[in-house]
Amino acid sequence: MVKKRRLRLIAEMARKIRAYRELKSRPRESQKYALDYETMKRPHTEKMLPVLAWQDVRRESRLFSLLAGMRMFGMGRLFTRKSWLEEHTEPSYWQITKVKVDYTAENMDHGKAWGILTLKGKQESEVKELDKVMYHDWRLVPKRMEQQMKDFEPLPEPPVRYVPYPPLLRAMLLAQHKKAVGSVLAEEPILPLKRDVLLNKDYFRRQEQETQRTEGTAV
Repeated sequence: MVKKRRLRLIAEMARKIRAYRELKSRPRESQKYALDYETMKRPHTEKMLPVLAWQDVRRESRLFSLLAGMRMFGMGRLFTRKSWLEEHTEPSYWQITKVKVDYTAENMDHGKAWGILTLKGKQESEVKELDKVMYHDWRLVPKRMEQQMKDFEPLPEPPVRYVPYPPLLRAMLLAQHKKAVGSVLAEEPILPLKRDVLLNKDYFRRQEQETQRTEGTAV
């Protein structure tokens, strides 16, 4: 008979209290990313921005600085980034679908936004949260250029190239296959020069969630 697990009510209540206190003491986005434009320091952390970013800070805008002055906070409009314009010839932009404004901010220029990403002319199907909204790197796409960017058709991807495995790794694969199957591998193993996993913010978030689900969260 399986022993019934005792409910640790006090420990569970203590965990919830700690989580609530941590949430209440956590600084808001407007406090965390506030910037003194004279000293180029963030008052919350007393850290100075890199010198190479000073020019963009003075000339470019943050995303919510643009959204705060627009009707419906820019819902449905297209926004791109200066770095994308410099790095890619294909259109790259976000189409805003949802905005959650931090009304405690002085000018309501902080918050979270969600949208559909089009990177190098390829549009993603899922709505995602915009990252790096606090960067002084955002630009509004003029309405006269929106349809031109949406009608862009990306070039087809080149075929995947393959190269032979290094000698030691090839020998290990052949020995492992022979041990598992009992016969020599008929085809020569080749290595595709393409990364199937995109190492972005969503990938590491999924990895963290998978780790918490398997190992659990410490009380």
